[in-house]
Amino acid sequence: MTSNAPKVAEARDSGGGETWLARLALRFTAFSQKWLPDAFGFVLIGTFVVLALGLVSGEALLGTPDDPEASSGFGLVDAWGKGFWSLIEFTLQMAIIVIAGYAVAISPPVGRLITWLAALPRTPRGAITFTAAVAMLTAYVNWAFGLVFTAILAKEIARRLPGVDYRAIGAMAFLGLGTVWAQGLSGSAALQVASTASSPAAVQEIIAEGRGSGVIPLTDTIFLWQGIVATAVIFVVALAMAWFLAPSPERAMTAERLGIDLGPAPGTRRSDDRRSRPGEWVEFSPTLTILLFALGVWYLARHFAQAEGNPLNALDLNTINLILILLALILHWRPVHLARAFKEGTPAASGVLLQFPLYGGIFGMIAFTGLHKTIADWLVSVSSEYFYPALISVYSCVLGVFVPSGGGKWVIEAPYVLGAANELQVNQGWMVVVYDLSEASANLLQPFWMLPTLAILGLKARDIMGYTFAMFLALFPTVVVLVTLLAQTLPFP
Repeated sequence: MTSNAPKVAEARDSGGGETWLARLALRFTAFSQKWLPDAFGFVLIGTFVVLALGLVSGEALLGTPDDPEASSGFGLVDAWGKGFWSLIEFTLQMAIIVIAGYAVAISPPVGRLITWLAALPRTPRGAITFTAAVAMLTAYVNWAFGLVFTAILAKEIARRLPGVDYRAIGAMAFLGLGTVWAQGLSGSAALQVASTASSPAAVQEIIAEGRGSGVIPLTDTIFLWQGIVATAVIFVVALAMAWFLAPSPERAMTAERLGIDLGPAPGTRRSDDRRSRPGEWVEFSPTLTILLFALGVWYLARHFAQAEGNPLNALDLNTINLILILLALILHWRPVHLARAFKEGTPAASGVLLQFPLYGGIFGMIAFTGLHKTIADWLVSVSSEYFYPALISVYSCVLGVFVPSGGGKWVIEAPYVLGAANELQVNQGWMVVVYDLSEASANLLQPFWMLPTLAILGLKARDIMGYTFAMFLALFPTVVVLVTLLAQTLPFP
């Protein structure tokens, strides 16, 4: 008793004490671990929730339009089938992002960076807050790399620092996708409307009705001072929540207590990495690695130089994947090491490969029927100029639970969100910001984007959703207030 008391007191004095928010998060986590299904269960339930919603709103169960190229007029069953493979390219892109991001993160140079960063936090609470900050900063730069990098960082922190709640730090590793990613440099909606090459013609026409031009430059979306202020406030609120949500070391569920093997440290080389026969020269020589890297960089330089307008407009998922593969190639130096890293990272993409087509089916039931218009028309009918940003914020968040694709969902929403903005005289660029912040909040409520993080950490969705739900209760009301108040400082268009 006597020997333990100073340690407990020391833990509390160093930031290990437990707040009422931490106790609330633990209760949410206990509930989610007992009652919530895994991520695959979410998509199964979501499929039939949307199907029921469509039937209640009057959508036909069966039916196909006469035009085989039509994207509307389908019955719910046929829309589900049409949508099932509609995300197949996106599925492969996401699988490669996960695997290539994993390969970059476990390379020796990045592994050393992660090891150095993992040594910085000194207390469990500090570690959880630090992980939240890294998750948001890296997601702002690039959500794909940040998702994988921070998951591996969280795993290494848990290995080095006793008493860290593995569920809490896992939730914080995902935080960037639930907060600032869409307002960052890889935000899908802002990049789409900034380029005529990536924005649908119908959307460009609606934009031109209010602006005279069919594009909205990044200076009028993610680089608006109002958008930067809103993003900064969300960042600060999320950090404060991370600090207060951290459970005390006495109540922490560590990786060891959860029965999770943390494996080797990132960047660890195996002792058998030696050539055993002359035919293996290609796999072990860095010569072709250097040449292929130079070829890729040459292409990327031309690709960005030829981009229309801002070079950032050339930054799409395919470009991001190529950059990640080239980085993994040069950082692993020898082809054999890169091949092994890709093989080890492939299991982390299994959830993506299984579940994304099912989310495509949900997307189809909303996008290829009149369901999305029914909901949107109702929202616009009860809105006004002042409350329109708040109403669309709520709508985008709710829809994001069922269609968790920032870029794909924006294609659905953009025509009526921007069209109604024209009618109500609300700034179009600001509505992109509203969409970005609100759509990101939805990621805290459903496990679609959690899959890569969960796979790397060895956790289930129900292990971290108590913490992400507690985050949502603080962050989303903040988003709604910010987008409403700051909208009043912006002129139309």
